[in-house]
Amino acid sequence: MGGALVGENVETFAALSELDFVRHGFVTRVAGLDVKIDRDAALERLREHHERARKQLGMEKMKFVTAEQVHGNNVAIVDEKTLSPVPNVDGLVTAQRGVCFGIYVADCAAVFLVDPSRRVIGLVHSGKKGTDLEIVPVAIQQMRAHFQSDPRDIIVQISPCIRPPHYEIDFASRITAQCRENNVNHIFDCYLNTGADTQRYYSYRIERGKTGRMLALLALS
Repeated sequence: MGGALVGENVETFAALSELDFVRHGFVTRVAGLDVKIDRDAALERLREHHERARKQLGMEKMKFVTAEQVHGNNVAIVDEKTLSPVPNVDGLVTAQRGVCFGIYVADCAAVFLVDPSRRVIGLVHSGKKGTDLEIVPVAIQQMRAHFQSDPRDIIVQISPCIRPPHYEIDFASRITAQCRENNVNHIFDCYLNTGADTQRYYSYRIERGKTGRMLALLALS
């Protein structure tokens, strides 16, 4: 189930588009933009395009919160007072409307979590290391502990990420298995491989570390 293109370089996912209380998007590669530089410089060049995408998705007036993304398994509970980027975390969870989450990826998966019953959302950065550390189950546990989410109600959407044969480990399938082990019934994977399509996506591995970042966006509207 691939992402639907809703703009020049913004995709959405059907499982989340059906929910009228959330806004989301996945900002893909910006054609013609030179990002063969280090991460911070690439993000600065992409900033204008990412801001435009947030405006297109109706998120431009929301508080924008990102994570430091250290390839760990810490998940922060976020509200309108949270400072961004949140240090030493790779996941964000909130029940606060008007907060827009952002996670940057370039082969790792961005994992969207939405509880339509309790109106709680989470957005997680999970590559090989984060998946080994079970960051998605940690986020599910945080949603349960802080907001009484029932894992059986949570909708999980896995973004484009690198997969075999372009990477030796299929961590997307491991994320799916971890969700099932934690009683999540509604799991969706777009099955898109960033390593196989560098016209559409940035790939850290294929482009040897000098590349841009996609941006996953999620908010309660």
